[in-house]
Amino acid sequence: MEQLVENFKKAQSIAEKVFEFSKKNVKVGVRILDLAEKIEKKIFELGGKPAWPVNVCINNVAAHYTPSSNDETVIKENDYVKIDFGVQVNGYISDNAFTVCLGKEDEKLIKAAEEALKESLKEVKEGVKIKEISEIIANVLEKFEVKTIRNLTGHTLERYNQHAWPPIPNVRNDLNIKLEKNQLIAIEVFTTTGPGWVKESAPTEIFQFKQRKQVRWKDGRKILELAEKKFERLPFAKRWIKEIPPISLDLGLKELVEVEALTEFPPLKEDYGVVAVAEKTVLVV
Repeated sequence: MEQLVENFKKAQSIAEKVFEFSKKNVKVGVRILDLAEKIEKKIFELGGKPAWPVNVCINNVAAHYTPSSNDETVIKENDYVKIDFGVQVNGYISDNAFTVCLGKEDEKLIKAAEEALKESLKEVKEGVKIKEISEIIANVLEKFEVKTIRNLTGHTLERYNQHAWPPIPNVRNDLNIKLEKNQLIAIEVFTTTGPGWVKESAPTEIFQFKQRKQVRWKDGRKILELAEKKFERLPFAKRWIKEIPPISLDLGLKELVEVEALTEFPPLKEDYGVVAVAEKTVLVV
């Protein structure tokens, strides 16, 4: 338990610095590839490791979008830019996200997500039921008259596991599960002007080790080895693998997903509208 507390506190300390660094670097005209790589580099410089590729999700894209190595997307004025990053220290993870809308300082979607996060975090302690946390979030969002995304939630974190049970929904529910001391909890509040239900889209750039499998391709075996050892079974970006030519990399990833050696994370997006998010990880005491 001492190891959990010590490593998480270090990850959280690094995350707080990365949070401020990231916010300062979200600017009109910046390529999202440059932004993601700059944030990932900063995490390493501060003594942590990225727990997954930095997500840079714009407008109706809610989650799981990290730029490819040839992504030329740039941030425009009035874009809703969501940055989701994780810092891991010896497998203990701090998961954080924020939203910036350049050109709109007093933006209701962002304020609603941030206030719901702030108010719900006040009640995170041992013995509190998940449904009670969700009730606080729902009340704040109703006060602001904004919708959430019903099929995205906050979550528990475990060592080398970024999405553990139980979830922390942003809607009212009947989860009587009580928070336990020394659990890591990420409250992740989404707000939206869209339908409130994300769907998978493309292109997929994020993958994660699932299990060892026999694969035909030499390059496939190399990818699986990298996923397990270099990336420590946590999510990784296709652009992180520079040792394998692009065509072989695509074929290898496709085969590994088909044989269920890797899990893929397609971008999640609303059919229309814009999305904001606010997220922080805390240790239950």
